Amino acid sequence: MKLKRIAALLAAALLLFAALCVSAANISYGSRGDTVKKIQQRLKQWGYYTGSVDGIFGSGTLAAVKSFQRKNGLKADGIVGKQTAAAMGIALSEAPAQTSTGDVWLLARIIYGEARGEPYKGQVAIAAVVLNRVKSPSFPNTIAGVIYQKGAFDAVSDGQINLAPNETAVRAARDALNGWDPTNGCLFYYNPATATSRWMLSRPVLLRIGSHAFC
Repeated sequence: MKLKRIAALLAAALLLFAALCVSAANISYGSRGDTVKKIQQRLKQWGYYTGSVDGIFGSGTLAAVKSFQRKNGLKADGIVGKQTAAAMGIALSEAPAQTSTGDVWLLARIIYGEARGEPYKGQVAIAAVVLNRVKSPSFPNTIAGVIYQKGAFDAVSDGQINLAPNETAVRAARDALNGWDPTNGCLFYYNPATATSRWMLSRPVLLRIGSHAFC
């Protein structure tokens, strides 16, 4: 009987440990620590969060996370799990840090969402603009940060970032990551036929590829 009781206690302890591990993989209201600070920094950088970067997941952080999730086609539950963390480019305890494979896939998604009907060179150019922004001190310093910066890309705003990219987009992403920059350092691009921003239209155009002007 004692052995059965000990076995039952061990089983209960293992279940509790597993539950704690699962919950630890998510960051939610009431969480504290460096990961919360990273989340707050990203959200503040992208314009979703205006509070202090204090590492405390309070009501302000909760509202900012929900806003980010809604904007990026994610379940707006205010919980930073694996999907939301990946969109932010943040590693959780059970999630690996963003890798080059993840960078390729994210770049391919923005290429496919923004330029899937464009010439191949133009698709590489879209990825190059993202990478040029990563290098610029005026923009976030990660690929995820640049792509998900509030209002930066129409494909994020209208949800096309969530479409599965084709092989051409993946290949274009790899070419850009390997150093091909058809834009020679451009930080912006737009479609002259659809653009409405006076500021963007006022930028000096350095080259045109397909339907996009790069500046």
